[in-house]
Parts: sequence; structure tokens; C-alpha cells
Amino acid sequence: MSYALNFGAGPAKIPQPVLLKAQQEFLNVHGTGMSVMELSHRSKPFGAILKKTKDDLTQLMGIPDNYSILFMQGGATTEFASVFYNLVAAKQKELKEQGKEGEEIVVDYIVTGAWSSKAAQEAERLIPTVVGNPVRVNRALDVKKANGKYGSIPPQSEWKLTDPKTHHVAYVYYCDNETVHGVEFQFIPEVDSSVPLVTDVSSNYLSRPIDVSRFGVVYGGAQKNLGPAGVTIVVVRNDLMVDLSVGPIRPLMLDFKTAADNDSMYNTPPTFAIYMVGLTLEWIQEQGGLEALDQVNSRKAEKLYKIIDESKIYTSPVEPNCRSLMNVVFRCTSEDLEKEFLKGAEALNMHQLKGHRSVGGIRASIYNALPEEDVDTLINYMIEFEKKHQS
Repeated sequence: MSYALNFGAGPAKIPQPVLLKAQQEFLNVHGTGMSVMELSHRSKPFGAILKKTKDDLTQLMGIPDNYSILFMQGGATTEFASVFYNLVAAKQKELKEQGKEGEEIVVDYIVTGAWSSKAAQEAERLIPTVVGNPVRVNRALDVKKANGKYGSIPPQSEWKLTDPKTHHVAYVYYCDNETVHGVEFQFIPEVDSSVPLVTDVSSNYLSRPIDVSRFGVVYGGAQKNLGPAGVTIVVVRNDLMVDLSVGPIRPLMLDFKTAADNDSMYNTPPTFAIYMVGLTLEWIQEQGGLEALDQVNSRKAEKLYKIIDESKIYTSPVEPNCRSLMNVVFRCTSEDLEKEFLKGAEALNMHQLKGHRSVGGIRASIYNALPEEDVDTLINYMIEFEKKHQS
């Protein structure tokens, strides 16, 4: 069987040692004589898997004691609603205790690409579900509206964050890495300490160190850097979880406190996906942790962007100060040339390089699991392809 070079954006490449260990344990996990997919989620063997996965994630991310780890379902897109419901509820509880029922709540969104735009749209759609306080969505930054396209992150001095001294701000949201447009924050936005900061890290989860203490909620789907599709990992500060009876009427399975109170097992969780995340976390530890992965990821991206910047046929639509280390997007001088590039790459066993259907072009997703030598192979192909098509 030939080894495929998988540059897919997600579901994405999983470390080969992880797949091999899962294969080895597939029929008999931890001496149970059963597959992990056959274990009861309430059994001691699966409980041990869940605990170790949480412990390893806590160690790798440096998660403080006043945070909870939730394994939820529905992908990061479902968290668009969960974040709105739960954090608006937390703000409503706070306002009720202060005797400020009926006053307006504001939620701020920093829109830098497709996914943050979808998150803001979901919040706007859910406003009518809130009873007792009017809610307003403030797009503190909308790059496409300002510039006509995505591909940059203006300095924070140009953002229009809501002043928490004069308004009731439930949270500030941003997407740390925009998978479609190849835009990644190289800094954590500065917000008032009274306002929870929320970030979607689906496509750069555990690709670099993160200071969890600066966030109210960190969440992301596992299917890019942490395992297969099917589980969403939410890290939430405990004071932001309120009783289901408080705030917007929300589906039980979207309620953070319900998930936390039941150790992510109010119903049957995605047991196999959680098991695979656990194996991936062990692999990350073996690589030296997040600092070591960050160095490798930076090196992979830098050499790929260098080829693009020095080229006469490749161009990057993203400004250098916010280029993603995970999703390298670029264009050729014509769509016909891009089609030929992709066809040639497939012939050389390099797969899933086509850009997202909404933007076209080429996208090389170079997540944790993608070896540096695979990036080198792509670069060599890019060099030879350009030589062939120089005018």
C-alpha cells in the first residue's frame, strides 16, 4: 500500500503511530477483550480512558483548576449556539443579582473569515430566544466589510469593541485560525478582564502553547489536529456555567453545566473519538509537547511561504503578519494552471490540496501530524511545476 501525502483540511491526517496503536488495540483495548467501541461509557475501563485524556489535556494546555473540560458533539458549529446560550445566561444571572433585569446585553464578534462570520450570524439568529434582556450582536471588526475581502487582521486600535464600563458585555468571540481563508491570529486580543474571551481553535488546537487563563471558553472540533471527527473539546471557566433554568431556553445537550455535572456523559459520548484523542495526546507528549510542535509547525510553514513569496506564478492572498501556520492558501496565475497543478499533485500521491469550494485556489493544510518531509515533497513539486510553466 502506497503512503498518501494528505494535505486535507479536515478530517485530516492522524499520526501514523496513533493509527497503528488503535489498530493494535481495536479488538482488545486495555485487556478487556472488547473494542473501545463496545465498552459501556459508564464502565471502569472507559472511565479510565476518559480521565487520562482529560489529565493529559490539562497537562499539555496548562489548564487551571477553575476550568472544566467538556467532550461535546455537533462540531464547532454547534458551539456557535452553545457559547451564545451559556454566556448570555451567565450575564443574565449577573444582571439579575445586580437588580439590572431588562437592560441590554451586548456580544462582540471579531470577524476575520468564514467561520467567525458564521458564528456571528448564528448569534444574530438566536437573539429572539432570549427573554428578559434585549441582546445585540456587535461586529467589533468585520474585515470583509471593511476591505472587501478576507486576508488581514487590522491592528486592535481599529476595532470597535464595546466598552464594558458603559454596556453589559457577555463575551468577545474570535476564531483563532480561519481554515478557509488561511488567516491566523499571532496574538491574543486584549479585552477588559471583566469580559470573557472566547476562541474557536478548531484548526490550530494544540499546535502551539496557549494561555488558557486569558479565556472564558476555548473550544474546537478534534478532526484537524486531535483525532477523528465526532467530538468537540470545550474548555470553560467554571463561573460561566449556570443552571439550565437561568437564561435562554436552550437544548439540554448544549448546556455547559449539564455536561460538566455529568462528566460529559449525560448521554452516550463519542467514545471512540475520545479514545483517539487520548492516543493523539500521548503522541503529542512524545513529540516534546506544544513548544516542540510549535517549532516544527513554524518551520514547515516558513519554508512553504518562502517558496510562494519568491515565486512568479504563486501568490498568497493573506498578509504576512497573519498567515496561518496550519492552512497555507495560495493561488496560481490562472485557474487553468491551478487545475493542472492539482492534477499533477494527485499523480504524485499528494491529495486534498484543492482550496475550499467558496474561494477556490490551493490550500495545503500542514497540521501537527503532517511530517516535515511531506512539506518538502510538496515544495519540490512546486519548484519543478514553476520551472515548467515560466513564461
